[in-house]
Amino acid sequence: MSCFEAKVAVITGAGAGIGRALAVELARRGARLSLLDRDASALEEVTFSCETLGARVLRQVVDVTDWEAVQAAAVVANSELGGIDSVFAAAGIIHRGSLLDSDVADIERVMAVNWRGLMHTVKAHLPYLANAADGRIVTFSSAFGLVSMPKYTAYNSSKFAVRGFSESLRQELAAARSGVSVTCVFPGGVRTSIVRNGLFAVGENRDAVIRGFENRVARTDPEEAASIVLRGAERRLARVFVGTDARLVAVLARLVGGHYQDLMPAVGRLLRRRRRRSAK
Repeated sequence: MSCFEAKVAVITGAGAGIGRALAVELARRGARLSLLDRDASALEEVTFSCETLGARVLRQVVDVTDWEAVQAAAVVANSELGGIDSVFAAAGIIHRGSLLDSDVADIERVMAVNWRGLMHTVKAHLPYLANAADGRIVTFSSAFGLVSMPKYTAYNSSKFAVRGFSESLRQELAAARSGVSVTCVFPGGVRTSIVRNGLFAVGENRDAVIRGFENRVARTDPEEAASIVLRGAERRLARVFVGTDARLVAVLARLVGGHYQDLMPAVGRLLRRRRRRSAK
């Protein structure tokens, strides 16, 4: 029996990627769902899939960067579904480009969705979640929230912020003897549309970056990622790593600390040589 059965789960970014896979899997496990996404069409599709599995679904078209809209969505979910037991803040976007070439508006958009949107989601739902004896908050950082990479300044910044937010909130709730746990997820390369739908600075080869991600980096299916996330949330783990690549990055960060920055140029050269050989 799943700990999510007959419980209410809120998912942002439910229209695609890991958020969508979580919605479907939680529907399969008997949860009642509040699904949020800014894409009305994608939200309608995932709602249909979840309802086909027998789930009760509240569908709300919401941009997580809009604080008042997220607050209103939390009020409606609590009222319509009879409480809130878990929150999965999965909405996110990515950006690639050097700081020098990047548009400030794009950088601010990444921070607004990945950091502020996540904070909005958790803060708006926490007053209702606090009444749950066995509540769960699940936030989404990234392997790029463990180590930084060049040309991902905005994305790295947002995901490091999520990591700090999650660790602080977990301690805060523990000190208050709350029944609510906080699990921070660190996905590696997952087969989603995040890069295809991402933001790019002037001069970046968008098509090449997308091909590189989809052909060489994205090794984990969203459905497998959702199962890993739910298993970690059930166990109330502080950190969950999705994919072998994320686990390896976590080991690297733990073993060498900040010195990983000295190793990355050599790793990059090695990977480029391997790609050139395989292309011949």
